[in-house]
Amino acid sequence: MAIPEGGSGPWGAPTLLDVPLDENSSYKRGAAAAPPLIRDALTSESSNMFTELGVDVGAEGAYDEGCEVELGSDDPFEAIQKAVSALLEKRRRPVCLGGDHSITYPILRALGKDRPVGMVHIDAHCDTAGVFEGSKFHHGGPFRHAVLDGVLDPERSIQIGIRGGAEFLWEFSFESGMTVLHVDEVAEMGVRAVVEKARKVIGDGPTYVSFDVDGIDPAFAPGTGTPEVGGLTPREALAIVRGIAGAHIVGADVVEVAPQYDATTNTAHVAAQMLFTELCLVALDPKRESRRSG
Repeated sequence: MAIPEGGSGPWGAPTLLDVPLDENSSYKRGAAAAPPLIRDALTSESSNMFTELGVDVGAEGAYDEGCEVELGSDDPFEAIQKAVSALLEKRRRPVCLGGDHSITYPILRALGKDRPVGMVHIDAHCDTAGVFEGSKFHHGGPFRHAVLDGVLDPERSIQIGIRGGAEFLWEFSFESGMTVLHVDEVAEMGVRAVVEKARKVIGDGPTYVSFDVDGIDPAFAPGTGTPEVGGLTPREALAIVRGIAGAHIVGADVVEVAPQYDATTNTAHVAAQMLFTELCLVALDPKRESRRSG
């Protein structure tokens, strides 16, 4: 995959950003070690990710400067928000490698500062819980805080693949106006109808894509800290995300890969393919200035 280093780039060029934080995980940690493994899968000689959706991401101005958020400060969320804001000031858009899902809250604080963004969110969990085991800013609540801060528009947000026994934690999703599709609904509707629903929800406004690898069934992606059986297949998840190509995508992430549980590296390869797809979605945004247009 040809992603050039450096340069100012066109406005809105997708740029990889590592966010190695997992201190807010409520179950098994390890996601902080994921970015290098995902990068290896993304750029390995066995990878055939050069073009997708008719896009050569290198030709479209994608950037990879080996960026990593420095998390030595007392407030890691502040460091993440500043790092994303710095990319935006360079006329770039973040495509982030987590890390646990708590990282998405400060990313959205930066992206939605002037106008709240919509969201396409694939996950086993809605991640809109309140205080859990004494923690407010855990990985199960980033979207609650983003809505309350006014940086995420719940009525333009859709959560896909939800399942498991934590349904009682997700009341905020329904109360705030988010669209929630449980995994059984996805199976009944079919991918095409899910894509149509997603596109209707997000409309033509700025939209963020958040992919938690535990949205995938652990038979395909076991390397995560909070596995939930009965999930989406990689083919379904990729088809859903590819289906929103051409929408106004302003940023994205891949989170919750835990390498120590990924003995075959299958999970990293699923994450890498989704990451590449997200790069293509940002490159295809019809509202961004392309490299070819100067």
